[in-house]
Amino acid sequence: MLFALEKIVLRLYMAGFKLATALLPFRWPKVFRGANSSQALLSYMATQQHNAILVISDAALSKLGVLAPIQAELERLQLPYQLFDQITPDPTNAHIEAGFQVLQQSGATALLAVGGGSVMDAAKLIAARAKNNKQVLKMSGLLRVWRGMLPVYAIPTTAGTGSEVTIAAVVSDPANKRKLPLIDVRLLPTATALDAHLMTGLPPAITASTGMDALTHAVEAFVSRNATRTTDQQALTAAKAIFQYLPRAYQNGADLAARQQMAEAAHLAGKAFTVAGVGYIHAIAHQLGAYYHLPHGLANAMVMPTVLQYSEPKARRKMALMAKHCQLADAEATEQQAAQALITAIRRLKQDFGIADKVTELQSTDIPAIARAALKEARFTYAVPRYLNQQGAEQLLRQLLP
Repeated sequence: MLFALEKIVLRLYMAGFKLATALLPFRWPKVFRGANSSQALLSYMATQQHNAILVISDAALSKLGVLAPIQAELERLQLPYQLFDQITPDPTNAHIEAGFQVLQQSGATALLAVGGGSVMDAAKLIAARAKNNKQVLKMSGLLRVWRGMLPVYAIPTTAGTGSEVTIAAVVSDPANKRKLPLIDVRLLPTATALDAHLMTGLPPAITASTGMDALTHAVEAFVSRNATRTTDQQALTAAKAIFQYLPRAYQNGADLAARQQMAEAAHLAGKAFTVAGVGYIHAIAHQLGAYYHLPHGLANAMVMPTVLQYSEPKARRKMALMAKHCQLADAEATEQQAAQALITAIRRLKQDFGIADKVTELQSTDIPAIARAALKEARFTYAVPRYLNQQGAEQLLRQLLP
């Protein structure tokens, strides 16, 4: 009885949340696309009268030489810059504070993120730290980045998170085994470049996990109760492209057409979930990352079919629509058949990519705490199609035990 009342309250709250979201001032980033678009972005930055640029990246990209042409172009454009390439997956408050210190020393008035989701999130967090004069852990939650952030430019090197076009950034708190999202329209980057040339060297495993992350964004945005006509179209377009081009990019990393299509799909999916939100797949995956340091895209992929199977009775119509749009089910299939076809196609992708159905790191003793943390994250943030309570969340997680 109490759970039934709670669901009614949450539905009413989310209806109001959807109306409030429609009033938010989304200022979408300027987008440069295709071959050499990263160079075009740098030329654009040179016109914006920044004193200096802090380039945020990770050590692996530095060693691979990915940053070299970008640094050379910054020098050619006579744009002073400082490099901070110490970001690791799941950046912590310590990473943000270290980057903030370099920012202060450099005198930079804008940031350029070159990397995957962790790098782009870190750039946003450092930029927010600079403007708000408080540690990012104190800005976690909804609309708490009150003073905005310094301008952030983004060059994604993976096709997954869509962070270059989202209002979210995640900071890890390893001491308390949690990941904390900051969600605020002020976290939208200023401009971005979708340049497939920078993605051709990605190993197949990273191509797969980041691509599955983008697919999770598209699926969760589409089945969200806060979806709109615009986000539905974005999610459908993104999902269809991912089912078509992710296997190609996985099999042949040098396939520029497939890489560019994936970059566009991840961007569209990011736009869709920025407005519509995500759901329990993300809420659970965040906790698995916090507890066991699983890469976010991989965790999403592992959790996705199980959560969709739970959500199917309430999300059947939307799941069926997506399956038919992506040509995963015949036009004559029933809604239930088509919805199951979507889940089956996702499981097949996972199998093709060597992604396990079970979370081998998951410990049964951690399940109650993981369930509580996931429910807390989702409660007043995600307009999920079917709600979970503590008992249901624990039962779902037990399905993921090895």
